[in-house]
Amino acid sequence: MLNFLYNTFWATWIRKACTVLVVLAVVVPLAIIVPGRIGAPDYCHEGVERSAGECIGVDGSGYDFGVREIRQVADAIGRENERIAGDPDIVSVAMMLPLQPKSGAERAQLRSELQGAYLAQYRANRSENKPLLRLVLANPGADYAQQEKVVDRLAAMADSPRDNLRAVTGFNLSLDNTKKAVARLTGELRIPVLASRVSADELANPDDRSGRVPYPGLARVIPTNRQQAAALANFHGGLRDAETVLVKDLRPNDIYDESLAKAFSRPEPGPPGPKDQPFTSPGINDLGDTGNDFTSIGHNICESDAHVVYFAGRPAHLRLFALKLAEVPCHGKKYTVVSGSGAATLERYMSPGDWEKLRGDDGAGATITVQYAAPGHPDAWDASLRTWEKERRAETGKAPAAGDRPAYLTEPQGELRELRRLIERQAGGDIGPVTLEDSRTMLVHDGVRTIASAVFLANAQAAGTVPRRDRVAAQWPRLEARYRVRGTSGWICLTNGGNAYDKPVAVVKLDPGTRRVAFVGLGWPERKPQPADCAVPSGTG
Repeated sequence: MLNFLYNTFWATWIRKACTVLVVLAVVVPLAIIVPGRIGAPDYCHEGVERSAGECIGVDGSGYDFGVREIRQVADAIGRENERIAGDPDIVSVAMMLPLQPKSGAERAQLRSELQGAYLAQYRANRSENKPLLRLVLANPGADYAQQEKVVDRLAAMADSPRDNLRAVTGFNLSLDNTKKAVARLTGELRIPVLASRVSADELANPDDRSGRVPYPGLARVIPTNRQQAAALANFHGGLRDAETVLVKDLRPNDIYDESLAKAFSRPEPGPPGPKDQPFTSPGINDLGDTGNDFTSIGHNICESDAHVVYFAGRPAHLRLFALKLAEVPCHGKKYTVVSGSGAATLERYMSPGDWEKLRGDDGAGATITVQYAAPGHPDAWDASLRTWEKERRAETGKAPAAGDRPAYLTEPQGELRELRRLIERQAGGDIGPVTLEDSRTMLVHDGVRTIASAVFLANAQAAGTVPRRDRVAAQWPRLEARYRVRGTSGWICLTNGGNAYDKPVAVVKLDPGTRRVAFVGLGWPERKPQPADCAVPSGTG
């Protein structure tokens, strides 16, 4: 064998020269290419880098980030972006939220949020207003852990005359990483941000007259945890301290849990009630051994006079707590477990067996009612108008005229009807099954509609040119009174701090009979509905 190789490749000077040339032709390119590829980014899709096992980046072409549940709506977004691509007046809006969740419940939530954003984009681009909206999806990774890379990319898009990024929205988890992303976007980069889902008070500007805000250019369409707690307290009315107890998650870096616990700790009249009942979960959707904690907490609550339990924690833990509390025999005592807007998708975590436990042995002996403040509900406006008309009939002895019905109920009702028609007609294409009960589609839709309103208003003042970022941010406080946003989840009238003034919450409950979320009533943070013209009163920022 050795003689064969020698005679073939090395026996003469000519063969030696040919062998060397062939080796150089093969080895030199490999020496150049291979080191370049080692350590080079591995891309899931153009502009989307594989990092720590996730696809991190920004895309507007219809890429679904490998998540089957969002394939149809991502494709619809890509088609709409392609349709408007030739128009000279386009601005980009980024949806920044974790796009590769692991659990089925989280993937269904994600689909609802992207559907809301797309439906708002579709409506805005057919409103005969300019500029048109290009929607892009920005994945910062699980728990926003890789947000820095994505914020870098968004910064470049904001400076690019081709992309014209003018707002970032999404933000569905109140975490320290979320706070860092919002702080850098609004502070260092001066990119307007519209928070549609995060409710922590730490992610809101104060409403005072100092003019100093931690997040310049931040607006919100969801009430903060403090506002939600106030709306719930006003809805229930007159609870004494001895009748309530707080169960709270102490897991670090979750500012939603921390903010909600603080909001639920507001003073109540009467002698002191039972002390707070803390627990520490290992993760947002990780139960760990919290079931054992909840059993012992349930026994302690049983020995108190408390029958209303404020729960400051995530939906996965709220579900388990309610089930464990139902298992504690307590002499026929019944409880109402109250939580914040993070529980808006709680029913998606419930199994048939879970519903049966909440229903009770005979269907009428349920000991646990789970109630929370949802940012919206599709039954809210029809039910609230029926209640309003019934009350007026009782006061006056006759049915009120249609023109007398309050606009803070009729206008959101009309917007919701428009959204339903768009969904039912599938005018924007097949975007997958749409569920309005979890409020996510409604609220994110309203958030993108609010961005569109600010962009259109800024554009009208800029003589038809694509508005600057600072001009878009400057319109947030203008969105009140005449320029109020008629959202499907209620009127959006922004304060000078960018907060939705007296935005109603839909008080809802889990109904074991229907296994759905049932609307109970509207709660108002300011104890009464918004002003008739939605003008934000003096002293509110």
